[in-house]
Amino acid sequence: MASGLGFAAAGNTAFRELPQARPAPRRAPVPQAELERLVALHGAGRFAEVLRRIDKLAARHARSLMLCNIEGAACIALGRFAKAEAAFRAAIGFATGHAELHNNLGAALEPQGKLDEAVAAYEQALALRPDYASAHYNLGNVLRKRNALAEAVACYERAIALRPDYADAHNNLGLAVQQLGRAEDAIAHYGQALALKPDSAETLYNLGTALTDLRDHAAAIEAFDLVLALRPDHAAAARQMAFARMQLCDFSAQRTFPPLREEGEGSGADAVKVPPFIMLGIEDDPQRQLACSRAWARTALRPSVPPHSTARREGRIRLGYFSADFHDHATLCLMAGLFREHDRERFEVIAYSYGPDSADAMRAELIGNVDRFVDIRELSDREAVRLVHGHELDIAVDLKGYTKDSRSHLFASRLAPVQMNYLGYPGSIGAEFMDYLIADAVVVPEDCRRFYSEKIVSLPGSYQPNDDRRPIAAAGLDRAAAGLPEEGFVFCCFNQAYKIGPAEFAIWMRLLDRVPGSVLWLLRPNPSAEANLRREAEGKGVDPERLVFADHLPNAEHLARLRLADLFLDTFHYNAHTTASDALWAGLPVVTRAGRQFAARVGASLLHATGLPDLVTTSDADYEALAAELAENPAKLAAIRARLAENRLTEPLFDTRRYARAIEAAYVAAHQRRLDGLAPALIEIA
Repeated sequence: MASGLGFAAAGNTAFRELPQARPAPRRAPVPQAELERLVALHGAGRFAEVLRRIDKLAARHARSLMLCNIEGAACIALGRFAKAEAAFRAAIGFATGHAELHNNLGAALEPQGKLDEAVAAYEQALALRPDYASAHYNLGNVLRKRNALAEAVACYERAIALRPDYADAHNNLGLAVQQLGRAEDAIAHYGQALALKPDSAETLYNLGTALTDLRDHAAAIEAFDLVLALRPDHAAAARQMAFARMQLCDFSAQRTFPPLREEGEGSGADAVKVPPFIMLGIEDDPQRQLACSRAWARTALRPSVPPHSTARREGRIRLGYFSADFHDHATLCLMAGLFREHDRERFEVIAYSYGPDSADAMRAELIGNVDRFVDIRELSDREAVRLVHGHELDIAVDLKGYTKDSRSHLFASRLAPVQMNYLGYPGSIGAEFMDYLIADAVVVPEDCRRFYSEKIVSLPGSYQPNDDRRPIAAAGLDRAAAGLPEEGFVFCCFNQAYKIGPAEFAIWMRLLDRVPGSVLWLLRPNPSAEANLRREAEGKGVDPERLVFADHLPNAEHLARLRLADLFLDTFHYNAHTTASDALWAGLPVVTRAGRQFAARVGASLLHATGLPDLVTTSDADYEALAAELAENPAKLAAIRARLAENRLTEPLFDTRRYARAIEAAYVAAHQRRLDGLAPALIEIA
């Protein structure tokens, strides 16, 4: 919700509540009739005309508190926040004792990213008028932006206590508790906001996102549909609805998805609110992914404190990794070996965790493999940044990007002289403060580097780390226990449901039709997605029972059961990442189709780094032909499996120590460039 403007937004009579200051010598005050006209124009939304008339009046008349206030309010409405700030400061110069002016000044400072000054302005407004509901609300908005969520909740609750019908405060209280991970509570607050303002597209949108957090995708779709009925141009709702449909394997999502324009889609407040992550599975276009990331970064990744960094020249390189996934999670499954193999004589390694306080074995192992483990989960952004600044990192590494529970906005305050985007988000952050993207020559080929705002760090082999000590259970399920046929070819894809698109699913159904007795083994999704996939299969003439769904298992047992499959089939726009490494580590060959964007080329990267480039295709037709050939030619598939069994311990993908030395060489190169006073540039490690 837009910040409340106190008296400036309260109606025409509120403008008259503030007296005009005594006119300057030799200039008459602005006539009351002119002020009334300006107020009327403001009330009619004719803000540009207000400013034009004020410019003319200021040439002949003395400026006054009232004139400056109207000017500031019009500038706020037009998004001219620096000019609004100047106008409100001038108004305060006439009379400092009006809470409304300080509140309005805060509303001009906040969108400029001047959060400290905005907080001071709102606090001054409240010192003058403790029962000022709008100032409590606006202060809550700034605190929420800083991730000081408990304090923000208290501000919204005070605003609601003063004004029970304050719909915007109910909505933003919902946002704050949703950020605290309390989606059910958020839904209740959104319900209260909608009871007061049923036609609020923004509250309905927020309701949809909370329902998505609860994985109630069908209800989320209904909420987003209501948003679009009110606001057909609401780009974020259209894309969120498409993503929710993808979670249900409703393939109409991609057929009806509105085209993505280059920058600032839609109009109004939702123009840059298209979360980049949801775009990865929708289309394979690195240029448009970059446009989406840049648009998001402009407003979502603001510094909580002024950027600050120092370049240390002595001692070990101090390296900070930031993630919410330092527990039993796919990210740590991949990175555990790197943490273990880091050269601690050359690097001081600090893990900054803002995820759940888990006591699992993987977290305990990580803590033993780093110099310091710092839990910043309960710190506000401001507190976290100041803590990290005090640690004087040389390199800060973001392991989340635009994935769930990210706090990548911390990097806007420059946590270290060198900042890197790594592993978690397969794409560009689109922000100037992120210096490097860790990649390889396959996921980001030379002709695609221009589609990433970061400079590329190109590692040998694959960009993806792996742990060569990952255990595989000695005794796993047999086919019967897994629900698979004793005989017959088993195609497998254990990717998340939202990655499965209509193009690859159609190919998979043709493969089942072509290979008698074959089945498709999938990770069990939500019940609606399972039903939709069975319905799609039946519509393509395939017995729905030939789709077999697997429940989640602990990782070691999951790796063991992968050996029951014959061939892993990759998804297109958003490839298998950890799931592909799982398959290869278990000895299961993967067939992929290399696309254009990072997320669509990970399978190719992994296969090249395993010495199996012949399993990489570049078209739908070649992908289908190769999968069919391997299913129908047991000797050829057996030869590939034998080659994989030999390569997995000799090729780069699973050579953890070699990988650690390569990425450390990249860290050294980036650090040295900084010490030499050089700007970030392409780093290629041989």
